[in-house]
This record gives sequence, C-alpha cells and structure tokens, in this order.
Amino acid sequence: MELPLDVREALDEKVFAHLATINPDGSPQVSVVWVGRDGDKVLVSTATGRIKPRNITHDPRVALSFSPPSKPYVNIVMQGEVTKTAEDGKWLINSLSHKYTGNADYQGKPGEVRVNYEISIDHIGSWG
Repeated sequence: MELPLDVREALDEKVFAHLATINPDGSPQVSVVWVGRDGDKVLVSTATGRIKPRNITHDPRVALSFSPPSKPYVNIVMQGEVTKTAEDGKWLINSLSHKYTGNADYQGKPGEVRVNYEISIDHIGSWG
C-alpha cells in the first residue's frame, strides 16, 4: 500500500514507534523501536537472540503505533507484514542511529548480529 504523505513525513521524524509482534502462544509483545522508511516500506533493525526475531520468524504479522513529535495528540496505527528479513550488517542501525542520536556508528554489543526488517503496510488508521 502507498503510505499517505503525512505518514511518510511522520516516519521521517525522530518518532519512537511501538512494534507489536505475536508470541508463539498468541499473546502480544510490544517493543519501542527506531524506524526508517524506504519508499512505502517501514524499516526496523534488531539483533539475533531477541524476542522480536523469534516472533517474526513464527508469524510475520506486526503492528506499529506512534505519535509524531510535532503532533503529539495525533496517533497513527499501522498493520502489516514483514516481507523481507536480512542479516546484512549494520547499515540500517547506523542510519537509524544517525537519525535519532546524530552518531552514525551504532555501538552494539560485541559480536552482535543485526537483523533488518522491511515491513509492508496493509492498513493505516489515525486519529487526533
């Protein structure tokens, strides 16, 4: 789905998104994440061994919610599916680190393997 202009603009801000994944028992799990965008795809990075990769491997459906910093009374909720997973290095986390902290070299744990996700959005709701 094509993201509306206001959603693209919000994702390009330093927005802290809540990413919901589904635990193997069907219960929800939510984590705050940095987000990026490649066209109409939402990008998220994490590391192997964490709960998000386990859950996404089990069920690629996810939801994200956030309020743009410039409009704190607006809430945007998106549902979609992880359509691409890659362990292709630190390029995404470095890009997100630069966006959020100004530091283009993310300092993870030694030996950490980054997992990058591309999320295709199929539903958007907003209010406020």
